[in-house]
Amino acid sequence: MTKHYVLNLDPNARYEWDRRTLRDPITANHPALADLIAEAVGAEAGSYLVAVNIEVKVLEKVAVEPGSQMPLVEVPTHTQFPQLAEVA
Repeated sequence: MTKHYVLNLDPNARYEWDRRTLRDPITANHPALADLIAEAVGAEAGSYLVAVNIEVKVLEKVAVEPGSQMPLVEVPTHTQFPQLAEVA
């Protein structure tokens, strides 16, 4: 079974979990490796000792220009709903 993913390495990412990300190139979802392995063994109930071989082939590399970062998105803080203020 061959699956394709996009690996993004950013040692300067703001958060640790953004330094190494693996995503599906079509859906951008993180791969559920346990689901893929369960599919391979048939997903029947039980405990399995499995060997997983990972072969990595770089199909394409896109370099990130120095100084270019994804813009940070500001998440608004909790705002009170006007409807709730009327009740209070």
